[in-house]
Amino acid sequence: MNGEIHTGAAGHDALIAVVTTTVASAAQADRLAALMVRRRLAACVQVEQITSHYRWEGVPHREVEWRLACKTAADRVDALWTALAAEHPYELPQLLVQTVRAEVRYAQWVDEQTRPSG
Repeated sequence: MNGEIHTGAAGHDALIAVVTTTVASAAQADRLAALMVRRRLAACVQVEQITSHYRWEGVPHREVEWRLACKTAADRVDALWTALAAEHPYELPQLLVQTVRAEVRYAQWVDEQTRPSG
């Protein structure tokens, strides 16, 4: 493995990152998800339909959106973030990152999947 897996105190868990964003359509979500996996910036991207309530330019909105949860290695967050921002259809995209505990074998898989091939 090229990345560094930080294991928890018990040794059976490790840390990965989850970068989330939202888009306006299933097609946009599918395009971004496939692109991030193909570029090996995310090991897995889960897409779910949600309803968002927010204020934009002083006007309250209620919109159906699709949330993408992109799982990646901690050292790949910046590259994933940059790619999502560059490809995102929104003027002001939501880009959030969380570090989460994962089962160590899953974290190793995430790390392996987010390394450039070759």
